[in-house]
Amino acid sequence: MARHRGRLNFVPKLNLVPLIDCFTLLIFFLLINYSAEVEVLHTDKSVKLPTSISDTLPKENLVVMVNATEIVVSGRRVGSVSDLMANTASTFEPLEAELKYLASKAAPLNDEEKTNGRSITILGDKQIPYEQLKKLMATCVAADYRNISLAVMHKEASNKATGG
Repeated sequence: MARHRGRLNFVPKLNLVPLIDCFTLLIFFLLINYSAEVEVLHTDKSVKLPTSISDTLPKENLVVMVNATEIVVSGRRVGSVSDLMANTASTFEPLEAELKYLASKAAPLNDEEKTNGRSITILGDKQIPYEQLKKLMATCVAADYRNISLAVMHKEASNKATGG
């Protein structure tokens, strides 16, 4: 009888190592999946993007930012908006030169880029005139950046827009 009483007093211990491993894997899984859905484009406070209800996420590529006074490519100022508007040519030479320089430093074009051109995103203030935007886009095309995306701020679709 004494032998049986000794077995009943045994208290099982919980092994926490596998539990911690499972939680660690779960955290990494959630972090990786969460970061895959969000693309952060850094904008200047002087740029107010237009809004859109599109759910398509932008791809990561070269960024041209245009505010009321200057044109910036990947954080480097390439010219002013007043110079852009004073220029009578269909393209803006300082921007074209910078884009061609960056293209020469980039990896060789893959098959899709040979067909569609290199990708670029224009972050333009919603107040910039269409003529400026047209000249910027023509400059990008002249530098073989033909796959042009325009950055916008996402807003939820209203009931009127969805028809419900």
